[in-house]
Formats: sequence, C-alpha cells, structure tokens
Amino acid sequence: MPDSTLDPSSPPRWRTSLWVAVLLVLAAGAIFGAFASIQYRWNWSGFWLNRGLFFEGWLTTLGIGTGSLVVCLAAGFGLMLGSRAPWEPVRLACRGWITLVRSTPLLVQLLIGYYVVANALRINEPIVVGMLLLGLFEAAYLAEIFRGALESIGRSQREAARAVGFNTVQTYRYVLIPQAVRRALPGTTGELVSLIKNSSLLSVLGIEEVTQITRLINSRSYTALEGFIPLALAYLAITLPLTWLAQGLERRFAYET
Repeated sequence: MPDSTLDPSSPPRWRTSLWVAVLLVLAAGAIFGAFASIQYRWNWSGFWLNRGLFFEGWLTTLGIGTGSLVVCLAAGFGLMLGSRAPWEPVRLACRGWITLVRSTPLLVQLLIGYYVVANALRINEPIVVGMLLLGLFEAAYLAEIFRGALESIGRSQREAARAVGFNTVQTYRYVLIPQAVRRALPGTTGELVSLIKNSSLLSVLGIEEVTQITRLINSRSYTALEGFIPLALAYLAITLPLTWLAQGLERRFAYET
C-alpha cells in the first residue's frame, strides 16, 4: 500500500496544514467582513435560552441520519445486486425502482410515503417512516454509483481471478469489491452528506429535527439569523467526520496501478 508520506510527489504534511490554516483564516475573515457590512443588530439571548431545545433537535437529526445511512447502504447494495441479477424480473424491478425514485422529488416521495403508504399500513411513527423513506431515496443513487464502480473494472480482472482458481464469491471479495470500493468512495461520500442535509425536509412529516427547531427558536425570539449560524455548525459537526472517514478509507484502499 503506498504511503503518501513516502511519496516524493506529495507535499509535506506541514505545508498542507499551513495552507489549510491560511485558507480557514481567509474564509473566517471574509465571513466576518460580510456580516459586519450589514446593518443588523444581533441578539443571541433568545437562542441561548433555547440551547437545550436546539441540542435535542440536533440529536434527533443525528439519530435520523445514522438510521438512514444504514438503510441507504444496505438498500443501495441490494439494489445494485438486483440490477445485475441474472433473473430478468428481479433485474427489471430493481432498475424500475431506481429510475422511479431518481426521477421524482424527495418531497413528493415523503408526502406520498407517509400520508398514503404508511397510513395504509397503519404505521404511525414519523421518525421510523422518515428514516426509511430518506434511506430508500438515497439508496437509488448509491446503487448506480456502486454499479458504475463495479462495471468499470476490466474483464481481465475476472479472468485473472478465475485463472488462479477463485470462485464467484472469492472473486468479488478479494478482487472486485476492494477496487470498486475505492472507485465508489467519492460519489458515496457526496450522497451520504446529501442524505444528512436532506433530513431537513422531514419537517413536513411533523418531525422536529434541528432545522425545524431552529425556525421555532427564531420565531420565539423574533430573530432572523442567530439560529442559522449554529445550524450550519451543527450540520458541519455531522458531515465533516463523514468526509474525513471517507478520506481515510480512500487511503486504506489505495493501491498501485
């Protein structure tokens, strides 16, 4: 496995850290200048009094995001396998589902899924239904990312695996999946981050996640901007670790070509 610290073409870590620090300072200065230029009287007392409510909303968003991630990854992998299945009805059903989900807005799917499908099945748990619907929506996109990554691997890899005596399971486990994971990671990370941000739409189901709580706090304290800055930081606290984890996995699955 190649080590970036030993690669002469890669910059030293101290230089990368220095540039990151410089860019953060410049970004902070630009943001401060933008806010300083507007005529707005800040009032943080209302948000501070409701900080516990905001934290509860953030925990709800974190729980919904975690559950949706599990559904998304499992369903996306299953849809990818189904779209490549040798049995034509399964293949057509999976591809049809992927096309239907990708061609309709998430908001419409949430409304129909909760007020029509879940109501018909007598499921009265908005958070559970919201996690399932959000996970299934992003799973359609992940399935195509997984399929594209797998099909981008040359036929020679499969032929080489058969030549050394690998069966189908061993070929996928030791040859195809490690290469496909590395190729799919950037797109997968983007979809997972999008899933976290799309959780704000679950407020249409009556779920008090962090975005809905922020609107409530702003209306209670008669403020406009005070709640949205902590809201942005709250989403960053969830999405940045996902990005760092993906970067670590990319290094873990790196290989010489």
